[in-house]
Amino acid sequence: MKALGIILAGGNNSKMQELSNKRAIAAMPIGGSYRCIDFALSNMSNSHIQKVAVLTQYNARSLNEHLSSSKWWDFGRKQGGLYVFNPTVTSDNAWWYRGTADAMYRNLDFLKRSHEPYVVIAAGDCVYKLDYNKVLEYHINKKADITIVCKDMPAGEDVRRFGTVKMNEDSRIVEYEEKPMVAQSNTISAGIYVIRRRQLVEMLEKCAEEGRYDFVTDILIRYKNMKRIYGYKLEEYWNNIATVESYYQTNMDFLKADVRAYFRNEPKVYSKVDDLPPAKYNVGSDVRNSLISSGCIINSKVENSILFKKVFVGKNCVIKNSIILNDVYIGDNTHIENCIVESRDTLRANTYFSGGDGIKVVYEHNERYVI
Repeated sequence: MKALGIILAGGNNSKMQELSNKRAIAAMPIGGSYRCIDFALSNMSNSHIQKVAVLTQYNARSLNEHLSSSKWWDFGRKQGGLYVFNPTVTSDNAWWYRGTADAMYRNLDFLKRSHEPYVVIAAGDCVYKLDYNKVLEYHINKKADITIVCKDMPAGEDVRRFGTVKMNEDSRIVEYEEKPMVAQSNTISAGIYVIRRRQLVEMLEKCAEEGRYDFVTDILIRYKNMKRIYGYKLEEYWNNIATVESYYQTNMDFLKADVRAYFRNEPKVYSKVDDLPPAKYNVGSDVRNSLISSGCIINSKVENSILFKKVFVGKNCVIKNSIILNDVYIGDNTHIENCIVESRDTLRANTYFSGGDGIKVVYEHNERYVI
């Protein structure tokens, strides 16, 4: 494909509560088998984009470990490859990335030294499958300066945390409002953009000269009446995980057979593979409509839940409508309902956790101990 890829994976969000205390949002586990960034990386690989840069910043250790080898997404080539860029101190700049445009500007050499005519920019906190070739073909046919992938959200959905757009009959974007107080449209930006590489370089340099740092506010919104900006409608599954509620719902969607089949069918979503034994179900286990990952040991009842890798469930426990992240030890006689349990936690025996009508994040702030 005649494009290179940039994945923006450095952001932080307080709406994730304790879940983002020790990892980037793009590194959040999804669907029992994946990290969120796997979806953008797999889309790049499946679209035959051979050269991809991941821009990281906040709590990047877990994400960097996940990206330590490019072979899982088939980027290990002589031509192209996977590049991970963290903020660095230079002789004339000691800032962290001050925004998405600033993050790309600080790595402008990557863009200038590349030869691909187009750039596909994608957020690292969304779960979806998309052939970027179709978006690029649409971009070229429309003679667009910038193409934004858009998604029509269901009626009644709160879209105030997204950028909302309005398009004319030709799909040209005529209005773009970022995180509106009162949304005038249910069509949102999916955080995926196609732009000509040289034009992106010019725009980033102009932003830097004027002390502007955000790609959406300082490029998309600022230039919407000066540049030909078009919207490409995404009809298939798409979700952003940047709140506790949306993260929970996205994972729960993987308990639906049609969603699970959609992501497991071709083109596949790839992820780093750990060498762990299969899950073990001991006498007393009762698992219904749940995803149990490798390395888990189950001794009790698990219903409508997702257990990630290396979870131990003690005896006489009940886990319902919950997400248990990696390497959690759950003591005997523990009840967990409507919760997300943070990774590497130890839940003492005879404890009760419930989110009630909402979702409770369980974060015990403890070290693993022997019971």
